[in-house]
Amino acid sequence: MSSALEGLLDLLDLEQIEQNIFRGRSRSAVVPRVFGGQVAAQALVAAGRTVPADRTAHSLHSYFLRMGDPGAPIVYTVDRIRDGRSFTTRRVVAVQHGQPIFHLSASFQTYEEGLEHQEEMPDSPDPETLPTAAEMLPRYADRFVDPGVVDRLLEARAAVDLRYVDEPPYATAGRPREPRSQVWFRANGKLADDPLLHVCLATYVSDMTLLDSVLLAHGRGGWAVGDVVGASLDHAMWFHRPFRADEWLLYDQESPSASGGRGLGQARIWTQDGRLAITVIQEGVVRVPRD
Repeated sequence: MSSALEGLLDLLDLEQIEQNIFRGRSRSAVVPRVFGGQVAAQALVAAGRTVPADRTAHSLHSYFLRMGDPGAPIVYTVDRIRDGRSFTTRRVVAVQHGQPIFHLSASFQTYEEGLEHQEEMPDSPDPETLPTAAEMLPRYADRFVDPGVVDRLLEARAAVDLRYVDEPPYATAGRPREPRSQVWFRANGKLADDPLLHVCLATYVSDMTLLDSVLLAHGRGGWAVGDVVGASLDHAMWFHRPFRADEWLLYDQESPSASGGRGLGQARIWTQDGRLAITVIQEGVVRVPRD
């Protein structure tokens, strides 16, 4: 296991300070705010720690309310909404400096048999044939407003091996493309056999690239290029089938709409052997900077 992955797992191992109350830390981010995927994953950890082990997460719905301060701890308060025969519901509020910065509702379910069908997995190349972040990012250092962002991005993503199928938005800025993007990802090391951990790792990664397809439709390179500013507004996930976040997962993303200073991204995450594991939908602020 890489030291970066060990650091991420330590970040997700929240301190319990009272019944239903947990405290988390933040890691240095590429931008001066808490990474949205981190707070979402930590909130899901907090929720999951109040749920019986035989119930796994099947969905989450969340809102990003305020910018998080990476220099301050985050307190997660869990409200035990319902414990039914098959489903358990939890609500989590993340607080910093006395104000809520994030709100999550999550539902957990005991395993049961049922109807079964899924879409076909889209075509995609073998992830092992694609360039790593360390191979790709330095090629485009001259595209970024601050070339030092390359090192910060590599450090922030060192816990996850994330590989673009096609060129990322910053590589084709100024050239609109079809609003679709694919990346393969997996944790950079072996994980324990804990379903909650794998779900939380996927939640963490799911906020990294989902709005790429919005940028591609308009030929925008992203915040590091300086041609858009933005932030996540809300994030929803449905976990359909078991998966491992330390094995390759295909993140197939698209944007059906952008309007009103907001862009919508929707995606499906597939296991390498073709099982539909997760559906993700996110809306974010996507604005063109004023002159």
